Amino acid sequence: QVQLVESGGGLVQAGGSLRLSCVASGSTFSVKAMGWYRQAPGKQRELVATITNAGSTNYADSVKGRFTISRDYAKNMVYLQMISLKPEDTAVYYCYAERVLGGKNWGQGTQVTVSS
Repeated sequence: QVQLVESGGGLVQAGGSLRLSCVASGSTFSVKAMGWYRQAPGKQRELVATITNAGSTNYADSVKGRFTISRDYAKNMVYLQMISLKPEDTAVYYCYAERVLGGKNWGQGTQVTVSS
């Protein structure tokens, strides 16, 4: 199993920026990709961004050009740099790690609130 702890959420005005961080521990050798999901009140959890061990990235259309995912492999960390934030970005953001043998581990989530 992989344990994940997020940080960096908070309250920001529309147009502002935040950087989320997530540190992984445990069986990190079993991870093949990491990323971020988010869940807004009353909505389903949606994929925001992913990054593989090879560095390939993928983004939801709604965040392309505004969010950037990156990894520090030596520190077992994944980051989500968010700029030009919009009120519709308000959600709980969850870090995840996808394991080579299947399945995902999840962090506890960090709240991002964007005020208009």
